[in-house]
Amino acid sequence: MPYFKDAEDVYAHLGRLFEDIIADEELGQRFKGADTIIQIRMRRPDSQVTVKALEEEDLVVDFGVTELRPEVVLAMDADTAHRFWLGKVNITVALARGQISARGPVAKILKLVPLVKPVQTRYESQLEAAGRSDLNA
Repeated sequence: MPYFKDAEDVYAHLGRLFEDIIADEELGQRFKGADTIIQIRMRRPDSQVTVKALEEEDLVVDFGVTELRPEVVLAMDADTAHRFWLGKVNITVALARGQISARGPVAKILKLVPLVKPVQTRYESQLEAAGRSDLNA
């Protein structure tokens, strides 16, 4: 059974995670270091989160259809995205197995990988606070 019941559930948890990240001064600045617009396109349920993290501009998060033009696109099942931000998915292995597909400059994609660890604890706490202690998808 999928972790998320619908797109709104994805946005309430993964979307909120990105809203919290950009609101956090330290994490927001680290995301800006990637200097890109990243879009996470998810299936089961169909949903997408787009983050504008450009060094010289304000951080922005959009859910669903957006006017932002992503430079980096990561496509995966929503359950894979959930496990990825919990630190339970190795991006290299997932890319090799086809669980995640990536489009965009490799250097910018690699700048995002070190952000998983500091985000992991925040996501776990957020899920627990929402009564979603079933962290395994």
